[in-house]
Amino acid sequence: MMNYSLKKGLIGLLILFCVKLTGQDRPNIIFLLTDDQTAIATGCYGNDQVVTPNMDQLAKEGVRFANYYNTTSICMASRAIIMTGMYEYKTGCNFMHGPLKTEKFQKSYPVLLKEAGYFTGFAGKFGFAVSDGQSWDDKNWDVLPIDAFDKWGGGLGQTNYKTEKNKYIAQYADKYPHSSRAYGAWAHDFIKDAKVSGKPFCMSISFKAPHLPFTPDVYFDAVYKGKTYQKPDNYGVEDGEHLSPQAKSGRQYKEYDFWRESEESYQKAIRGYNQLIHGVDYALGMIRKSLDELGVADNTIIIFTSDNGYSCGAHSLAGKVLPYEEASKSPLIIYDPRAPKEQKGVVRERVAGNIDMAPTILSYAGEAIPDNMDGENLIPLMKKKNGIKRKTITLLNMWGNDEIQEMAIVSKEWKYIYWQYADERMKPTEELFNVGKDRLEMKNVINNPEYAAQLKKMRKRYDADLKLLKKEVIDEHDYKKYCILFDRSANAADKKPYLTGTYDEMKEARKKAK
Repeated sequence: MMNYSLKKGLIGLLILFCVKLTGQDRPNIIFLLTDDQTAIATGCYGNDQVVTPNMDQLAKEGVRFANYYNTTSICMASRAIIMTGMYEYKTGCNFMHGPLKTEKFQKSYPVLLKEAGYFTGFAGKFGFAVSDGQSWDDKNWDVLPIDAFDKWGGGLGQTNYKTEKNKYIAQYADKYPHSSRAYGAWAHDFIKDAKVSGKPFCMSISFKAPHLPFTPDVYFDAVYKGKTYQKPDNYGVEDGEHLSPQAKSGRQYKEYDFWRESEESYQKAIRGYNQLIHGVDYALGMIRKSLDELGVADNTIIIFTSDNGYSCGAHSLAGKVLPYEEASKSPLIIYDPRAPKEQKGVVRERVAGNIDMAPTILSYAGEAIPDNMDGENLIPLMKKKNGIKRKTITLLNMWGNDEIQEMAIVSKEWKYIYWQYADERMKPTEELFNVGKDRLEMKNVINNPEYAAQLKKMRKRYDADLKLLKKEVIDEHDYKKYCILFDRSANAADKKPYLTGTYDEMKEARKKAK
């Protein structure tokens, strides 16, 4: 007869084996993404004019990243980057370029986690197509991978703030007419279904908020009623005079007049923007309450960030796309309930980016990071302030009028921008900002001899990253041209064959199209 202690030990090993087999020892992962939320539009990033108690609490219990950048600061490209962990010149996905190829999506974090035994779900604005279409104009560009997830609550295009207008979450419209709270309700049902499945889960929700049109949930009208907001210290035309002519050539400078046409229009815009963010904050609170109620909070990691920043009138700019702080920078908070006390409420200064999301999520799940991914696993950085070796990250804009397409390098202290476009109005322009001390980017020190050594260092880093781009850029979707356009040694004649339209030319084309 088997010894009782031996029998008990074998049973224990069998149970452990079964737990590992079903994946129940692996953490659940929640990835929450807002749309157009700049980092400074979050209380825990130093803004006392926004009301974000749940985001602030998440930062108190987790790790806040002070220098998180979207390597491409526009929704379609950024979302493809987040899912795949690759720079845009490898995803091949953006407006004016094309969809994400099916084979690339097969190495995205949701697909890889589902293959690894996770119960997966997506809700909200997916934001990019997954198809083998060859161009942005291909009629298949907005195909969504609904079947790639166990549970789907996503939508086409920009989606809608009215819950009833979103097919896959319309059932929540009566109780939650605004989509932000409806996604919080969808999350509860997803977590409940995931728990029944017996699998660890990965839930991704991409809120429409606070993207235009600024249509906040009236449920929160009282939160900001009667408040007057201060403008940023770098607000207005005079605080943009020192910026490159290229930066002031696109719609980010020439349009979105509601940010500057009057005090009343500014206050209305910023109130709507902030109230939309508060709606997401409330939904975050709903999700955390659901985790507690369903008994899975202690093993569920929460990652909160945004797909790009938003300028909100800084330097008289609006929108995103540009490499300046407000437009390219977003909040990033990662909360791991299993982390020791010394890793809670800490801030990390080293640069991180949207290329890091997929590698980090896969690492939390215990999965290997595919070789094609460009990002870093941020878990070591959460544990130690210098936990990753990378000190710089590349910022790119490959969308829009020719003038604003650029490449930049940023560290926690410095940002170097190369504006490649030239014509009779402007020549290629370099900018160097000491963002460690000049966070508002009010002094371009490119011609200051005191920083000559730093400029040389940043140019060298830029050239090295461009060399990598030239090596790894995809052949399709019109990305090869950036090997020339972003080359500091190329002249106007070299670049001319690759230009597609100035701001004025593109604006005229839009008029004719209407």
